[in-house]
Amino acid sequence: MSKTVLIRLMPETMKADSSSERRVLSQTESLCPVCLKKIPAFRVTDGLDVYLEKHCESHGPFSTVIWRKDPHFETWTRPKIPIQPPVCYTEITKGCPFDCGLCASHRQITCTALIELTKRCNLHCRYCFASSQNLDDPDPDINKIEFMFKRVREAAPSCNIQLSGGEPTLRDDLPQVIGTGRQAGFGFIQLNTNGLRLANEKDYAASLKESGLSSVFLQFDGVSDEVYKALRGQALLDKKRLAIEQCARAGIGVVLVPMIVPGINAHEIGSILELGLKEYPAVRGIHFQPVSYFGRHPESVENHNRITIPEIITALEIQSNGMVAASDFHPPGCENALCSFSGKFLVMPGGGLMPIVSETNSCCNKPVRADIGARQTIFSVAGQWSAPKVQGSAIAGQGTTNSISGMDLDGFLDFVRSRSFSISGMAFQDIWNLDLDRLRDCCIHIVSNDGRLIPFCAYNLTDIQNKPIYRGQ
Repeated sequence: MSKTVLIRLMPETMKADSSSERRVLSQTESLCPVCLKKIPAFRVTDGLDVYLEKHCESHGPFSTVIWRKDPHFETWTRPKIPIQPPVCYTEITKGCPFDCGLCASHRQITCTALIELTKRCNLHCRYCFASSQNLDDPDPDINKIEFMFKRVREAAPSCNIQLSGGEPTLRDDLPQVIGTGRQAGFGFIQLNTNGLRLANEKDYAASLKESGLSSVFLQFDGVSDEVYKALRGQALLDKKRLAIEQCARAGIGVVLVPMIVPGINAHEIGSILELGLKEYPAVRGIHFQPVSYFGRHPESVENHNRITIPEIITALEIQSNGMVAASDFHPPGCENALCSFSGKFLVMPGGGLMPIVSETNSCCNKPVRADIGARQTIFSVAGQWSAPKVQGSAIAGQGTTNSISGMDLDGFLDFVRSRSFSISGMAFQDIWNLDLDRLRDCCIHIVSNDGRLIPFCAYNLTDIQNKPIYRGQ
């Protein structure tokens, strides 16, 4: 990449005059985007926003916005007591992030293990973590997949599974793969998909449900075809809604997964929430993903092309006209606090959402063992993102008011189980904002071909020339 682009990557804080209020908040480690050398990095505020700043002796300074405005960066904490993974498949030789597998320096167990079933895809999106292509690259055979399930089972027997790609529905043996995961002992198996085959084949969702599929993680970027044309290259909204309908008929829970890109769909955050609630109870929640710059992407990596966790939280409050409030959301109990946000709500019979406040999300700042938070998340995700088991009056509605007074205990518990709705988001790291503290706390791990468990952001990490450290190696 040319030197001029490197200069453009320097953000506003690097150009600020001496009168601006700049303060170092804390120190971590990162990598140089050009040579991948491990270098010190600093979380720096200009009084408003927070940046990750680092300097390579060979390639100069880099500074990337990681937090804008409220909730305030320094109050967004969820302290944890680190825990070494019970099984480590790699030795420490080069140091983080070059010994992933996991190694003994990792600080969290596996919450979700991703198994990639294919590199092929039936779309060619402008943005793609996996840089998937419409090629006939060989898929891992069922024996390899059985090996992957076995490795996960040995290292993290109670974790959740996500089947991903590429586009995993391009495999005609996907029901067999799901069944293999069930036979391996995994109780929650989720499909990460663009939804096209679910929409196009009437009985396809039912066949996946029969094989043991729990949930669909549905690419869902907006409520207008303009958004899909911009991000996915074609009008897809009708297909997305039909995929939700087919999953509802089959009894599969759906999570909408919007990738948020400034200038393209950030203005539709509230409308996505509104649509998700209209499609409730088939839609169990929404999981926002701020755009990250690894894999395939068209834009230059500049700060105005980024959106941060607090901006999405603020947009949810503003664009929902206060139906949800920024104070309803909290840092995660599993991964690093800077990685994600979440909130759990009840869908009220008369419309609207009521936040569920519990001791686990009260953020009392008492450190908890990392694996305890992970296991709570495993259980919570599996329960929330699967289709509701209660199909009686609690899900059909109990009148037209927002009141839950007058319910007996059994009725109230049924109401909570059947009417819960989650709103969450996860900010994946790229080479520009890579924070090794965050990486060591990662709980979402991709299974490599040789059976290692590699943190998601490390596996997908690419340098300035889009060369990966792990993917495809």
